[in-house]
Amino acid sequence: MRRLISLLATVALSAMALAGLTAVASSATAASAKVKTGTSSLGTILVDGRSHTLYLFEKDRNGKSSCSGGCAAEWPPLLTKGKPAVAVGAKAALLGTIKRSDGSTQVTYNKHPLYTFSGDNGKRGSHEGEGLNDFGGRWYVVAAKGTAKRGG
Repeated sequence: MRRLISLLATVALSAMALAGLTAVASSATAASAKVKTGTSSLGTILVDGRSHTLYLFEKDRNGKSSCSGGCAAEWPPLLTKGKPAVAVGAKAALLGTIKRSDGSTQVTYNKHPLYTFSGDNGKRGSHEGEGLNDFGGRWYVVAAKGTAKRGG
């Protein structure tokens, strides 16, 4: 019975990893990613070009992402195919990129790798991931100044 449970867990994790690759690929854009500010019940926050809330992961260190596989399936990184662009309210000086372990380019803001959250279900202004303790660390909405909003 334990062997069957172990096998099922392995299959489930493999499926999540594959889903993560799909989610990561779908979060990439053919053009440059865009970062701007938006308004939510938390106040002014960072959002992507589709007005989806952007998050930082407190487990990330030294500008490197600690989120891959199943984590990236739940928290898709904001990827770009070129130099990311800023719009309304975001600061170009805080925008940057890092290379992920899979070779893709992730957008950073104030040296924090940026992510969206699958639990927001693509709804503009949704911030269901605020303050969640998931994949070994807390997730926070990003304030316009590039720090954790910590308001949820």
